[in-house]
Amino acid sequence: MYKILTIAGSDCSGGAGIQADIKTITAHGMYAMSAITALTAQNTTGVYGVLESTADFLVNQLDCIFNDIFPDAVKIGMVSDPELIAVIADALTKYKPHNIVLDTVMVSTSGSPLLKKEAMSALTKKLIPLADVITPNIPEASVLLGRDMANIEDMKRAAFDLYDRFGCASLVKGGHGMANVTDVLCDKGNIYTFEGTKIDTQNSHGTGCTLSSAIACNMAEGKSLSESIRNAKDYLTGALADGLDLGKGSGPVNHCYKINKY
Repeated sequence: MYKILTIAGSDCSGGAGIQADIKTITAHGMYAMSAITALTAQNTTGVYGVLESTADFLVNQLDCIFNDIFPDAVKIGMVSDPELIAVIADALTKYKPHNIVLDTVMVSTSGSPLLKKEAMSALTKKLIPLADVITPNIPEASVLLGRDMANIEDMKRAAFDLYDRFGCASLVKGGHGMANVTDVLCDKGNIYTFEGTKIDTQNSHGTGCTLSSAIACNMAEGKSLSESIRNAKDYLTGALADGLDLGKGSGPVNHCYKINKY
C-alpha cells in the first residue's frame, strides 16, 4: 500500500486541511499519515481561531513518521509560522522523501488569511525550492510574483516565472475570478494546460487541499506529473459535482463520492 504524509493544519469542520487530505488519500486506496502544524477553529463561514504547534512538537511528529513508516509522497499545506517552515524544510533535507507537493496556502476559501507576513520569506527561501511541484491559485501566484493575472497567457507567464525563480514545477490554478477553470503547469520549462469542467456550486471549501493531496497520491504510484494533475483534476471535479451541501457558507466537497454508500 502506498503511504502519503500530509503536513498541514487541522480543520475541525472536516472540509479542508488535514481532514480533507486524509479523506482524499483514503479515497485513493492509500495509507494516510499526518503531521499537524496547527489546530484551527473554522467552519464553512470562516476561520475563528488558530492554535499553532510548537516547533519541537512538529519535529517530534515528523521524526516519528520518517523513522518508522517512510512516505511515498509528501503533501504540505497550511504552515503559517517561519519557525515551523524551517522545521519542515530541515526534515525534508534530512530524510529526502520523493514526490513533494506544496500547496502554498495563504488565504482560506472564505477569505481568512492563513500565512503570517513574516513567514513569506521562509516559505520562498527555505520550503518552495525543496518541492517537486507547487500549486498556487491565482491570488497566491500573484502574491509570490507581485503582479496580477487577467487571462491564460498571464497564467502561463506566471507558471514559467515561478518555475524559473524557485526551480520546481509550478501549477497555477484557474477558477479564481476567471470564467475558465484551466490550470497551467510549467515543468522543466515546458508549459502544459489542463482544461476543466466548471461546476456551478458555492461549495468549494478545501478544493486546494483536495487537489494537491490527489496529485501526491498519483505521484506516489509513479505516474508522471502531468498525468497526476489530470487524474487529480478529474477526481476533484467528481467531488464537486456530487452536490454535497453542508453548512451556511462555502461547504465542503464530497471526497468519498466514489465509495459505495450503505
